[in-house]
Amino acid sequence: MTTARLWLTLGAACGFLTVSLGAFGAHGLKGRIPADLIANWGTAANYLGMHGAAILACGLLLLLRPQAPLIRAAAWCFLIGVSLFSGSLFLMALTDVRMLGIVTPFGGVALLAGWALLAVGAWRAAAPAN
Repeated sequence: MTTARLWLTLGAACGFLTVSLGAFGAHGLKGRIPADLIANWGTAANYLGMHGAAILACGLLLLLRPQAPLIRAAAWCFLIGVSLFSGSLFLMALTDVRMLGIVTPFGGVALLAGWALLAVGAWRAAAPAN
């Protein structure tokens, strides 16, 4: 599987999960878990969707520049970051194990790294060839 195809597929999967988990949180969890955990669920779903779109953007850039290592690194950071950030919040909401919140900032740092890598990688990928 090409790198671009992988990231386009994973970005689309994140979009699917965003809609399905967002709907589950809004309809399936309402009244079953405390309001603060519902808010955490919503934050997790929002970040999943936003970074799913970022992963799609990485995939599209990789179609144009398949050998762009910073774009690939950004996509990995987004995937790891959203897994840790959103994943910990989803699990915390479902289990009420508040200690899972310790993991969330590590995901946030990975997401920040992804945005920085995407900015530099996009700048370099868009530079005219000599």
